[in-house]
Amino acid sequence: MSSMRDLYHFTKIRAARNVKRGKVNIIGVVLEHGFPRKSKGTDWYYFVRIIDETYHDPGLPVQIFFETMDRSPRVLSPGDIIQFQSVTVKVFGDEVSAVYNKQYSSFALYDARDGSVPYQTSQRFRERDLDKRFVTDLRRWFRDFPIDEGPNNFSFARQLTEGEHFNLFCKVLYVYEGAEGQWTAFVWDGSDAPPALIHKKLLEEMHQPLALHMESFSLARDIVCSFPTLGTVLRVISQDIEPDFLPLLRAGNWVKLTNLMCELHDGLWRVVLTQYSRIHYASNGDQFKPQPQRLYDERLLRNPRNLRRMPQWSLPWPSRITEVDFDDDCEFRTLMDVVTSTEVMVSYKCVVRVVSVLPCRAMDYNYPNGILRIRLTLEDPTTRIHAFLYAEDGLKFFNGPSSDEVLSTKRNALVGASANIDGEEEEDTPRNPPWVQVCLRAQYQIEGDLESREYIVFGTKLRD
Repeated sequence: MSSMRDLYHFTKIRAARNVKRGKVNIIGVVLEHGFPRKSKGTDWYYFVRIIDETYHDPGLPVQIFFETMDRSPRVLSPGDIIQFQSVTVKVFGDEVSAVYNKQYSSFALYDARDGSVPYQTSQRFRERDLDKRFVTDLRRWFRDFPIDEGPNNFSFARQLTEGEHFNLFCKVLYVYEGAEGQWTAFVWDGSDAPPALIHKKLLEEMHQPLALHMESFSLARDIVCSFPTLGTVLRVISQDIEPDFLPLLRAGNWVKLTNLMCELHDGLWRVVLTQYSRIHYASNGDQFKPQPQRLYDERLLRNPRNLRRMPQWSLPWPSRITEVDFDDDCEFRTLMDVVTSTEVMVSYKCVVRVVSVLPCRAMDYNYPNGILRIRLTLEDPTTRIHAFLYAEDGLKFFNGPSSDEVLSTKRNALVGASANIDGEEEEDTPRNPPWVQVCLRAQYQIEGDLESREYIVFGTKLRD
């Protein structure tokens, strides 16, 4: 009889923390979870932190050990419910944790929203009739409880620093699953990632041009057009994480990602999710507005109106080395505004950095027929594009015909390059292009084909 009573008994988390001997059964909401990784021995290790109505700050860590990857719990989303049978409670330093033993413990996972049947169970798990009541009661409590969503030490995209670990509160926009388990998640928090130094030399552009994006694939236009047109969309990749665990990032959800690594490639930011990263619960109900979303909404109400879509890093005003055929009170647009628009021959005023020029040598700016044609690589916090200077627009840009020496000087100022006494780019000095104003328009290469559009710089002049 005693063993039967034990099967139907759950110990509340607050009480379980004080159990010094024996095994307990516990059930809770998953507040945070990690990814499977190798332990120091031969086992695999997985981490979850759970809460219930008796103990929700900071919750109970559960250390889970198992023999093979296929026996690991697969929490689909923070907020799901997990129950454990026959776990022990131990103290590690100053922290009390439950420990799942591969020899005798078991678990079951339930969806956060509905359903009485677990979506995953361990081999030893024994389902009980009263489980449904416990799961239902926990769901009801969690739905109505104003949960403390965890630490506030989350960075914004605007605070990224290369090589540092950080935490990010962001919205998952899209997850691309490629061949051989390769994937990329596109996330956004409404802020502008900082501009990076460009280490690639202009002379390298001919054979190793700066990338427009880091992924090896191109997203379909309808996907790109679904992204916000203000704020940086960050790329998140995985490192040493099993592909089966990657769908945990669900498009449309706000998530809190901790212990991420930050990288720069060709001046583009990338976020790396590792085996030591964790996913923390974030409210996604209609009654909640995440802090990054609130700050983004405030940004859209900034006055004066014409500055609302300017890069945050160009405030209070971009460099004066260019002037444009637009009034100062005309509203700026982002490069993503331009890219996602279906209109052509419409004019836009943008604030950008010119991160590369092709041809790189001023002597090559004119084609053999004497017509000037230059490709600029433009970036703002939303994206990178190629834009072209043609003929009269190019002549106006450089303020009329000029010597190669003058053109080189203007080019260097535009791309933030330091030149030596001979006018050549300094070998060991990275470029830091200034924020400048440009006028852009799109035009078809193939009539009616949006994919064939190219972007033209016009109505823009470099000051002497």
